[in-house]
Amino acid sequence: MDSLTQILLGGATAAAIAPARHRRAALLAGAALGTLPDLDSFLLRPFTDDPVALMTMHRSFSHSLLVLPFVGALIWWLFRRFGHGRTRAEPARWFWAMQAALLTHPLLDAFTAYGTQLWWPLPSAPVSWSSIFIIDLGYTLWLLLACIFAWCLAEKASAQRALVAGLVLSSAYLGASLLAQQQVERAAARTLAAMGLADAPRLATPTPFNILLWRVIVMTPTGYLIGERSLVADRGPMVFDPHASNVKALADAREVPAVRSLQWFNGGFMRAQVDAGGALVLSDLRMGQEPSYSFQFEVARRVDGRWQAVPPKQFAWKAPTDGLGALWQRIWTEPSP
Repeated sequence: MDSLTQILLGGATAAAIAPARHRRAALLAGAALGTLPDLDSFLLRPFTDDPVALMTMHRSFSHSLLVLPFVGALIWWLFRRFGHGRTRAEPARWFWAMQAALLTHPLLDAFTAYGTQLWWPLPSAPVSWSSIFIIDLGYTLWLLLACIFAWCLAEKASAQRALVAGLVLSSAYLGASLLAQQQVERAAARTLAAMGLADAPRLATPTPFNILLWRVIVMTPTGYLIGERSLVADRGPMVFDPHASNVKALADAREVPAVRSLQWFNGGFMRAQVDAGGALVLSDLRMGQEPSYSFQFEVARRVDGRWQAVPPKQFAWKAPTDGLGALWQRIWTEPSP
């Protein structure tokens, strides 16, 4: 999720657990701890400029549920040993406040399409429930209000009620996103079964800033399909548009390290193209929209009939030209047949 949301989640969680007389300090400490895992982006850059490595290593060690508890314990010990007297006065409450501010960060990230390596260093694929966009005011607003009320009301009991209410409402929004995703997946399954693609790999992911309009990506032997589903406007079978992907080039280049890394990272939801210069370009279909995707990499070139790895190059993302107006209209309007 975006940094502001993680700041608010960390602050609200820590302040809800810490003693009332320490509430403002907990809001600030939780906000700092809530952003701490994302510092991996800065820590990695001195060691590599490979954009594929930077993408696949982000949300790994710093987001692991097997690592963060020890980080939280170390920070707690340092504050108790050398820091302010608050931690020494209420060690148990502050221990759990710090742990919660850290651990809620990767758990929230796992609800997005990007993927989070919750079990690093175990060799498991990133967790990506893909039920919420990386920025969604429907989730963030409740945390923002809770933190504002908690800061203003400080030690009052109503501040605690505001924090609990904010956390409950934001969590309810996450639950609603999962229910919406299930509804979209059922609609997609019915249509794909009628098309003879009942077993095709597919992914339902929300469009930007909402959980009312969804994209469904379906991988096929010759490429992929993209369909949209508005939970407000659409009633009939889903409509899927076919798109080509150079599946042969992708298969032939499967031993290229960057291809293997991306295949593992995105679970195969990837477009392969060979450009005019003979370069193999891979696009992560989970983020962005046709034809422009947020993460596109040149990873190989054909030499003497075989694909040879090249230093990966990331292409700049081009924002869609139709903007938010078209997105808003599509939520409320079913396309004509």
